[in-house]
Amino acid sequence: MRWQKKLVMRLRMLFGRGREGRALDTELSFHLEEQTREYVAAGVSPDDARRAALRSFGNPGLVREQARATWSWAWLDKLARDLKYGLRTLLRSPGFAFVSVLVMALGIGATTSLFTMVRAVLLRPLPFRDPDKLVMVYDHFRENTSGDGFNVVAPGDYQDWRVKTHGFEEMAAMRGTGAILTGEHSELPEVLQGGGGSANLFSVLGVTPAYGRVFTEAEDQPRAPNVVLLTWSLFERRFASNPSIVGRQIHLDSTPYTVVGVLPRWFAYPDARDQFWVPYASAFSPEDYGTHGRHQSLVIARLRPDVSATAATQEVSALQYQIHLAHASDPVPEDAWSRPLIDDVVKNVRTPLLVLLGAVGCMLLIACLNLSNLLVARAATRRKEVAIRGALGGSRLTLIREQITESLLICVAGGMLGLMLSLAATRWLAFHWRNLPRAESIHADAGVLAFSLGLAILTALVSGLIPAIASTGKGILAALHESSRSIGGSTSRARLRKTMLTAEIALTVTLLVAAGLLFRSFIRLRTADLGCTTDHIMTMKFGLPETQYNTREKVLSFHENLLERVRRLPGVRGAALVSTVPGAGSEGDDVFTIVGRPAPSLSIQNDAMVHAADPEYFHLMQIPLLRGRVFTTHERLRNDRFIVVSKMFANQYFPGEDPIGKQIHDSWDTKEENFEIIGVVGDTVADVTKPVQATMYFPILSGIPTRTSEATIVAQTAIDPLEISLPIQRQISAIDPQLPVFDVLSMDQMLGKTTASQGFAANLVLAFAGLSLLLAGVGLYGVLAYLVTQRTNELGVRIALGAPRQQVLRLVLLDGLRPALLGLLVGLAGSAGVAQLIRSMLYGMEPFDPMIFAVVSGLLLAVAAFACLMPAWRASRLDPMQALRVE
Repeated sequence: MRWQKKLVMRLRMLFGRGREGRALDTELSFHLEEQTREYVAAGVSPDDARRAALRSFGNPGLVREQARATWSWAWLDKLARDLKYGLRTLLRSPGFAFVSVLVMALGIGATTSLFTMVRAVLLRPLPFRDPDKLVMVYDHFRENTSGDGFNVVAPGDYQDWRVKTHGFEEMAAMRGTGAILTGEHSELPEVLQGGGGSANLFSVLGVTPAYGRVFTEAEDQPRAPNVVLLTWSLFERRFASNPSIVGRQIHLDSTPYTVVGVLPRWFAYPDARDQFWVPYASAFSPEDYGTHGRHQSLVIARLRPDVSATAATQEVSALQYQIHLAHASDPVPEDAWSRPLIDDVVKNVRTPLLVLLGAVGCMLLIACLNLSNLLVARAATRRKEVAIRGALGGSRLTLIREQITESLLICVAGGMLGLMLSLAATRWLAFHWRNLPRAESIHADAGVLAFSLGLAILTALVSGLIPAIASTGKGILAALHESSRSIGGSTSRARLRKTMLTAEIALTVTLLVAAGLLFRSFIRLRTADLGCTTDHIMTMKFGLPETQYNTREKVLSFHENLLERVRRLPGVRGAALVSTVPGAGSEGDDVFTIVGRPAPSLSIQNDAMVHAADPEYFHLMQIPLLRGRVFTTHERLRNDRFIVVSKMFANQYFPGEDPIGKQIHDSWDTKEENFEIIGVVGDTVADVTKPVQATMYFPILSGIPTRTSEATIVAQTAIDPLEISLPIQRQISAIDPQLPVFDVLSMDQMLGKTTASQGFAANLVLAFAGLSLLLAGVGLYGVLAYLVTQRTNELGVRIALGAPRQQVLRLVLLDGLRPALLGLLVGLAGSAGVAQLIRSMLYGMEPFDPMIFAVVSGLLLAVAAFACLMPAWRASRLDPMQALRVE
């Protein structure tokens, strides 16, 4: 029963400490009074008796402390006293407390916000069944060194993999698609992005519909009945979350589809913008469904429990090589590669997120160093107070604990404010980061709160431990013998502050260089030469439903009617049609052969980007004609065996010779035909983040439904291009009221959209670097102001002995710039390594950019000089008589 009594005693001491403390005081008073009575009874006067009792009994305060130390939970008393002492100390300096809390709030808040995003996007498992067992399988061309080597898969390859290999438990496939949703009543038509998924896709992922069912194997076949799965966003937005939509029909591209199910709210794979899913087979034409040459699919596989990803992939790769040998004339790769599904999902944002997390980590460390410098300065002004506390019996550990408690209060207060800032910042980041994967899973939870608390405690230790140890060293009692003119012991404290300042400036330089490189890279992207004009150009996409526009004549009639209407609009100088405008991304590529020449090898095929354009496009977009001619109105319908090629195409495939009149063999239409090269035009950039690629232009007036139904109307205007967007849409509606448009953008807007992610990351790093530079400048000013105050007597003596004030100004200025210069050199050395880490985020430039390094160096020195100038000027204006009187 002894443990029960101990437990009761511990609980009594925990919840009744005040009552027990009063009982202890009463008992001590009783014993002291009894001792006093004994001395009085022996004939001693009351006053002497009291003093004698105290001498024999001991110091009541010390006895009280010793008694309380034997109680359980004694550390709570010590913590409460330290907190009260630290709070009183901070309240005596509200300015210092406010600045310190604000600095730490910025650092902790930014770090917590980025941790929340990194944890949700990179670290949290995917919301699928056994997500660590899911991998993506890709085609891989051995001799193709462009890109990352992970090529999308042809439908014929996927079908063979699934049937003829057994290393994976199951394989599923998907591809992107799109459709126009038309309403039954008064709803406007809407362009939807969607996906085509195999019947087993959702079972492989472990996804169960919220309503209805998924596809069956019978429905995932060519020419099967049309069925569709709705995502939750479309179900909620367009159909008012009404479950009765399951079993009913909706119209996609004017074709009825039966809704068989609704996917759960949380499902947002592979793209949160997907609004519907159709069976995988229905996303292809029947002729393309089994081909090995058209690479358009993504393959997901689930590992068997006893098979590794490497072994399973090797089996698929061995089969792929056999497929390659069997289809030597087609662009069929030799190998298969795989990577975990989570790596595939976050591949485009992993590096930017880690760079941003590193940036805020640097900023937090700079904030900690700033707080350490402030605490060192405060410790210098409180040396005598600390010395007196030590002389009265305070142990060094107690003094250190009290000062760390002070930094803990600052960091916890900063952490609480930073947590509130991080909640708002996280929501803002998730909303404004375009195409951020897994954005729906970003939210604060208990893990984020625990991280924020742990970060506050860690920063308190980092920023408070060094100042606390430095201010309670062996020479603490010497402060009692110092006057204000004494400088003994100040050298070590000044050296400590300068060392921390050097580290702070080095981190700031590293962050500034990284921000400068990313921002300059973004400016290069934003101002990239697309090879065409971007001034006063309006673009607008539309897609003609193939079920309605199923012949060349119907497609051509729509295109010519639209061009005629748009060219007559007021303010329009010209109009043209193209499949995809420069800068809008890759439309796709085709493998071709040159008539009379074999391909270089079975692995390296002739390959070029494919666009379709009308005769006016090149002139309107100011793409120069270098040789030959462009299309005329005669290249239309079936008289379409002519192409225009880009300069890179001519240089790459016809080096040193005239390509005009040469012929290539390509399957632009469903069957392969020969096409004559009639012209060479200047290069244009499809994707500003990638190098220029060889390009072929086919005549869009051919009207081939599968090739020219989706097009972009390009209008050159004499007015603001946005003012012409609505009149153009009215003309499209006049021709076909059920045809919606999408991506209505001027060329400037389109370029901004395609570079938004790079600009977002660059601007964030630049903002963090700017805050760090501000903190470094404030820290440098504080260090020098402290040193000037500490050396007031010395400087007064120098001036009194005849030192020119310019010499004093130079002396103090150089004293402040010395750690700045050292930090600059260290930071530049570290920046060289950091620049290599962010190489993949830089476009059109090398990691070592002399201009960025020079600008950062000049900016840092300018800020350092400005921060040092005021304390140096104040030092040079000292009155020597007044300075010598200071004691």
